[in-house]
Amino acid sequence: MTEPTNDQLTPMPEDWRRALAVVAHPDDLEYGCSAAIATWTDGGREITYVLATRGEAGIDTLEPAECGPLREREQRAGAAVVGVTEVEFLDHQDGVIEYGTALRRDIAAAIRRHRPELVITLNHRDTWGGVAWNTPDHVAVGRATLDAVGDAGNRWIFPELTEQGLEPWSGVRWVAVAGSATPTHAADATAGLDRAVRSLLEHRTYIEVLTDQDPETYVREFLTGYARAAGERFGGKPAVAFELFSR
Repeated sequence: MTEPTNDQLTPMPEDWRRALAVVAHPDDLEYGCSAAIATWTDGGREITYVLATRGEAGIDTLEPAECGPLREREQRAGAAVVGVTEVEFLDHQDGVIEYGTALRRDIAAAIRRHRPELVITLNHRDTWGGVAWNTPDHVAVGRATLDAVGDAGNRWIFPELTEQGLEPWSGVRWVAVAGSATPTHAADATAGLDRAVRSLLEHRTYIEVLTDQDPETYVREFLTGYARAAGERFGGKPAVAFELFSR
């Protein structure tokens, strides 16, 4: 397991071709690490998004039956801005995702299906650096993703996946956790930051219920501040920070 450090962040590994990003909701990746994803796809890397829910419980003024398809469309549009064309939804229920074997199985199946070398997820701990309480959906999906990486490589865990033609995959070399209070690594966000802003702005319906600010001002200030804070430990360059677990 990685250890917290106050030193400069180490550059993220570059010797990989495929990544799988697994999070709970539409917009989780756009708030966390899409500037890095834009840079990686520019370099020819293949990245797939897997979302546990469609975010159908995320907007108080919209019924889930209306909200889910809307947020799915916004997510696909946001992904396309940063070069991601494949977005999958596992259809767990927004707001009440349960950590357990069903979630682990679904994520392990995605790992076997896409065979990534790098898996990306979001903060799996109870708080955001001890300052704010994390949501149970983020905790459940982050934790299940870390566990599913091991499940994906063991043919005797979820043997039904092998029967479905999904052979075990032990090729994941790292799991990168965005939004961690104890980051160890970072990726340069300079080239991808403007597209990260455009990507998050695709979630306009959701953003408009979060803030009274102009959406573009809100998004740019948030992502620029986030990148600047990480960059203070990365040579002064805008960056996206990760806690990296090696396999």
